[in-house]
Amino acid sequence: MRYVPSPAESTKPRVAYFAGSMKPGHDGVTRVLYRLIDALVAEGIPNVFYSPIVPSPGGRSTEMVEVPSLTIPMYKDYRFAIPGQRHFESHLVSFAPDLIHINSPCPLGHAAVQFGLAHGVPVVATYHTHFPSYARYYNVRPLTFLGWNYMRRLYNNCQRVYVPSEPILRELAGKGMNTLKYLPHGVDTQAFHPHFRSRVWKDMVGIGRKAALLFVGRLVWEKDLATLAEAYALLAAKRDDAAFVIVGDGPIRDELRQMMPDAKFLGYRSGEELATVYASSDLFVFPSTTETFGNVTLEAMASGLTPVCVREGGASGVVQDGITGLLARPRDAADLAAKIEMLLDNPGMRSALADRALRFARLQTWNRIFGDLFEDYDEVLREFRHIHPLRQRKVA
Repeated sequence: MRYVPSPAESTKPRVAYFAGSMKPGHDGVTRVLYRLIDALVAEGIPNVFYSPIVPSPGGRSTEMVEVPSLTIPMYKDYRFAIPGQRHFESHLVSFAPDLIHINSPCPLGHAAVQFGLAHGVPVVATYHTHFPSYARYYNVRPLTFLGWNYMRRLYNNCQRVYVPSEPILRELAGKGMNTLKYLPHGVDTQAFHPHFRSRVWKDMVGIGRKAALLFVGRLVWEKDLATLAEAYALLAAKRDDAAFVIVGDGPIRDELRQMMPDAKFLGYRSGEELATVYASSDLFVFPSTTETFGNVTLEAMASGLTPVCVREGGASGVVQDGITGLLARPRDAADLAAKIEMLLDNPGMRSALADRALRFARLQTWNRIFGDLFEDYDEVLREFRHIHPLRQRKVA
C-alpha cells in the first residue's frame, strides 16, 4: 500500500509519542522517529513527543516536551527519565490524545502505559531496543530473567507492539508477548544511493586501493564489537588488501582503537557525508546480535554494498543468506572473517549479491511502511472502542 496524504478535512487521531531521546541523529531510533514526524506532518495527524532529550526550540519540527531526567553514568549521551506520570500528566491531559505510542521500555514508556490504563487511552509500542539481550555484555546475566518479566508485563498492556523484524517477533512471541505485529523499517533510497560513490574517498581516509570493510553504528559492546575486533585481527594476520573503516562513536571507542590499531575511525557522520562513506566502501560488516532491525544494514544495501551480518537478531531478518548478503555464525569471529574473505576473493559473487541487495532495499519505502502504521492506528482505535464502549475516546 502506498502512503498518500489524506484530505485536510478528514478526522485524524491525536497521537502522543514517548521516546528515550529526540536528539536528531542520536541513534537509529531517533532517525526513524524523525522520518515518522515528516509523515505525521504530511498526513495532518496532530502529535506531540515527550522525551528526556529534546533539541532546542529552533530545531524542533513538531511539538516536543522535555521531561525531567538524570544522566546515565555509562552512557552520558543518554538520560534516564525520572519515573512517574506527574512530569507530563497535565500537558498530556491538555493535549487529549486518542492514542499513545511508546518507543522505549524505559521508565517514561512505563509511565505512559500506566497513564493510558488509568485514563482509558489505547497504547501501542514499537519494539526498537532489545534490552534483555544486553545483560550478557555487562556481566549481569541474572537481570535477563527480570528484564523479560518486565518487558512482558509492559508490552502485554499495549494494544499493539510493532516489531520490525520477524526473527525478533518470533523471539518475543516465545517469551509470552501476545500483541505483536510485524512492521519493518524503511530506507530513503534517494539519501542512500550508489551515485554517492567517490573515487577519491579512499585516498582521503588513507586506505588507498584497499577494500573498505565498513561498520556503522554506536560503539558499544552490545553490538558485538569484540567479535568485530577479533575478525580484524584474523584478517590482518593473513592479508593486507583490506582495511576496516569504523563510523560512529560511543563509550568504547578508545578501547576499540587499541584492539584495531590500523582501522580508520571516522567518528559520527550524517547526511551526504555518511552516504558517501557507504557508497564508496566495498563490504558492510555488522556482527551485532542485539538489533531489533538494523537500519544501517538497509542503508548499506541501498548504497550498493553487500552486507555480512550474523544469524541472530534483526539483521538476519533483513539479509537473505546467499541471496542479498552473507550471514555468519553469531559471536564467531573466525566464521565472520571467513565470510569476508569469501567475498573479497570472489568479486563476481560480491557484485551479484550487491545487485540483489540494492533491488531489495529499493522496495522498502517509508511511504508504504508509515501508511501501514497509520492504517493500523485506525484499526487499534476501532478495536479499543469495541472492547471498551463506555470509555471516552479522548482524555477528559
